[in-house]
Amino acid sequence: MRTLACLVTGVLFGCGAAAAADSSAPGNPDTIHVNAMRDPEVRKYAAIVAGLDEFTRHHGMAPAVDILRFRIEPRAGKAATVSADAAAMIVRLEGDDGFVLPLPVDANLDIAVPRSEKALAARSEMTLNRKRHDYRITPRVRTPGLPDNMRRMGDLRLECKVWVAIGKEEIGLMLTLTVNSILMTRDWCAFFDGKHDGFSFRTTERVAQAILVEGNLSRALQHAGRSFSVPLHDPTWSDEALIELTFEPPTETAGETPRTGP
Repeated sequence: MRTLACLVTGVLFGCGAAAAADSSAPGNPDTIHVNAMRDPEVRKYAAIVAGLDEFTRHHGMAPAVDILRFRIEPRAGKAATVSADAAAMIVRLEGDDGFVLPLPVDANLDIAVPRSEKALAARSEMTLNRKRHDYRITPRVRTPGLPDNMRRMGDLRLECKVWVAIGKEEIGLMLTLTVNSILMTRDWCAFFDGKHDGFSFRTTERVAQAILVEGNLSRALQHAGRSFSVPLHDPTWSDEALIELTFEPPTETAGETPRTGP
């Protein structure tokens, strides 16, 4: 089971690397020219659109979230060694024949990615001017108004569905069918429930405790480092259930960063 879990995790969190081989638009002076940067963070725009479609399809899980956003975040173990300066982050859609569409990055390192027929026709990729082993671009579904240490079950369910849609598009039909066969389900989010502690989500801080709460019910969740696991498809918990996170206090030791919201 651990091997299968690693397979799914690798597909969802590791896809996109192969796309970096031909990502710059050499005829356009405004392109990032990621070929000059070894192993940059790149994601196919077609995969991003698959995520947008999945968000629209299951929007009822998180009705208060207006649009699907993406976030730039440090890779696991990189929080103390990379800069998270939003002003220095450059994200663009870059495609054939010099197509370029800049994507603004806000102060929270969030990105809103528009639908663009031109970007699809140009076989565009979403590029970040940072190395892939330092940063990743992830979907972010977050109901407005929640405290920094709270997560909503419906938000996480929808976020997982978006992750899976993006991953399946990036690996292609044949490998998707292979993984479906191995897992014996097309719902990869559900695979983790009953067999594992749940689907894993990351934060920017080390987690000291994670509690799933709804009404009079509560359940301690598994956590390790900067991640926690949630039983997304357990019918006991509705989309309105909340995960209360307690973070470890900041330290001055290597590998720690000043405490910020997840």
